[in-house]
Amino acid sequence: MNKEGMRWLIISQSISLFGAGIVFPFYIIFINEIGANFTQFGTAFGIFTISAALVHKYIGNLSDRIGRKIFLLMSNWGMAFLFLLFPIITQIWQVYLLQAVLGIFGAMQKTGEKAIVGDFTDKEKRGSIIGRYHGWIAVFSGFAVILGGYIIDFLTLSAIFYIGSVVLFVAGLSVLKIKETS
Repeated sequence: MNKEGMRWLIISQSISLFGAGIVFPFYIIFINEIGANFTQFGTAFGIFTISAALVHKYIGNLSDRIGRKIFLLMSNWGMAFLFLLFPIITQIWQVYLLQAVLGIFGAMQKTGEKAIVGDFTDKEKRGSIIGRYHGWIAVFSGFAVILGGYIIDFLTLSAIFYIGSVVLFVAGLSVLKIKETS
C-alpha cells in the first residue's frame, strides 16, 4: 500500500469535493437566476452526465498510459477556471456549453480517482481503505454544502463560484504532492 500517496489523495480529493460541494447543491438557484426553468436545469445536468459518459473510457485508457495524477490536476484546475465563468453567464446555451466541459473534467476526476485508489491499495484491505477514503471526503463535502448556504445568505450567489474556484485551485496544488506508483 502507498500510504503517503493515499494520504495526499485523501487530502486533495477532500479539498476538491469541498470546492465543488460549495457550488453544486445551489446550482438550481443559479439556473433560476438567469431565467431558466426546470426542463433546462434537467437538460444542463443531462449534458454534464452525457459528456462525462462519452469520455470515461478514453480517460481510463489514457490514465493507464500516462498516469492518473494528471487527470486529477486537470480536473481541479479546469473546474476552478470554469467556476470563474459562471457568474458572468447570461444565457442558457452558455450554461450548456460549460456543463459539457464540466462533464469532461468530472470524468477526469472520477476515473482518475478510482484508478489511483486501486493503484494505492492492496487487494486484501481494499474495501476497508476505500470505505475510510470515501468517509473522509464525504465529511468535507457535507461541510461544504452547509458553508455554501451561509455564503449565499451573507454574500452572494456569485461568491460561491469564486470561493469554489479558489478551493479547487488549492486542491490542484495538493494533487501535485501525490506520488504515483509505477
